[in-house]
Amino acid sequence: MGGVNSPVRSFRAVGGSPVFFEGGRGAYLNDVDGRKYLDLVGSWGANILGNAPPAIVAAVRATAKKGLTFGAPSPLEHELAEEIRTAAPSLKRMRFVSSGTEAVMSAVRVARGFTTRPKVVKFAGGYHGHSDGLLARAGSGVATHSLPDSAGVPRSVVGETIVVPYNDRDALERAFERHGASIAAVVIEPVAGNMGVVPPALGYLAEVGRIAHRHGALMIADEVMTGFRLRRGTIHESLGLRADLVTLGKIVGGGMPIGVYGGRQEIMETVAPLGPVYQAGTLSGHPLAMAAGAAMLEQLTPAVYRDLETTGAALEEQVRRLADEEGVAPFTVQRVGSMLGIFFASGPITNAQEAELCDRARYARFFHAALDHGVYLPPSALETTFVSAATRPRDLARAEPALRAAFHAAWETPE
Repeated sequence: MGGVNSPVRSFRAVGGSPVFFEGGRGAYLNDVDGRKYLDLVGSWGANILGNAPPAIVAAVRATAKKGLTFGAPSPLEHELAEEIRTAAPSLKRMRFVSSGTEAVMSAVRVARGFTTRPKVVKFAGGYHGHSDGLLARAGSGVATHSLPDSAGVPRSVVGETIVVPYNDRDALERAFERHGASIAAVVIEPVAGNMGVVPPALGYLAEVGRIAHRHGALMIADEVMTGFRLRRGTIHESLGLRADLVTLGKIVGGGMPIGVYGGRQEIMETVAPLGPVYQAGTLSGHPLAMAAGAAMLEQLTPAVYRDLETTGAALEEQVRRLADEEGVAPFTVQRVGSMLGIFFASGPITNAQEAELCDRARYARFFHAALDHGVYLPPSALETTFVSAATRPRDLARAEPALRAAFHAAWETPE
């Protein structure tokens, strides 16, 4: 509907008509009219190696020849699970699903089943997929369209979701003082990526975990975006969070639809057929996704992450410098590894309320000018810009005139 299968793709947040792509290779995409763009979206972070990596394409082709789907176990599921567990030991047991939404929805159900409690805490601006209870005060497309939640979500469902500001320890403490005995879990992105890029304050994640565990609630680390993006494995541990359940997606599917949820053995053993928490899916553990994911993880060497850090830092420096040279103010760029948030606002940005104060009209002009000059950025001021391992210094150099023109356009006074 609306010509798209996901709302942010519609360009409603920036105006104009969406671009339809027909292919891509490496750091670039090609649209149906034959135009070429530097890709700084990367399928919303999934394409960490760039577009159409040869090793992944070859793995998918070889697997497809054996059959597309069985609706039954295959060795590929266990092979990818072992690769993930080796890199992310907090997933002692795991299950594959078909999307990040499904992964977080399932993790929440498991947390409720394990604790026998109904409520879940999330953070304003955090997007954890479009399941009913987690759309309360979501970021990304929902916030972009000025909708506090979604039509079709019963009040009774949202009533079990407690929303607190990100990076606000005291607000979380108050929520637990009031509802602690009813809270099953706290779900959090270790680095928020759907209100732009907003990192946690120093020590904040450790405090969140301590508060939750003190009241008997579980911690769910939503690493659909950050998992295998910021390092090989998950990032929450290095930021001080001890998670009970973890969700993954995007990169571990190698560009194919995937979601993963897992965690402590005793918690995951509540999932059917071992326990009473039901979750199922005909296409879960899809052979093509398993093959693509295994091929992707094989490519993610320490050298890849060093290159991603270098490229991310270079793009950050470039946009800061160009904004300064073009006299753009207020302007803030926030980066964690290969994730960048671009804000036409004063910084630092520490939560959704501050992110939503950014000048979205300027971002829209910035976006369209960049697009007209061959640079594809996120079509929303509250989304994340991603670099891939295929993005090289020469690509950023070629993009500099386009980004300069975009900053100039952003700062022009519209007639």
